[in-house]
Amino acid sequence: MAGETFESVWDAVCDTPAEAENMKLRARLMTCIRDHIARKKLDTRAIQVMLGLTQPRVSYLMTGKIDKFSLDTLVLMASRAGLHVSISATENAA
Repeated sequence: MAGETFESVWDAVCDTPAEAENMKLRARLMTCIRDHIARKKLDTRAIQVMLGLTQPRVSYLMTGKIDKFSLDTLVLMASRAGLHVSISATENAA
């Protein structure tokens, strides 16, 4: 592994390319949700109501605990926040 370079930290730490892609999507989506919350200047209670989360789950979200949320859950949270989620797929460069 010495001297190897990776496009993303997820490419370096995940066991498979599929797992790395999932983590990249989750990280991007979590960042979008957190940015949306910051722009709206919401407090914990307002975040709980908007996203349908408990206080501990809000804490996990705001501290970036990505392992606590599936991609499905993050898509649901984004939708509840009024965000539109879209995905595109391209072929890997050989």
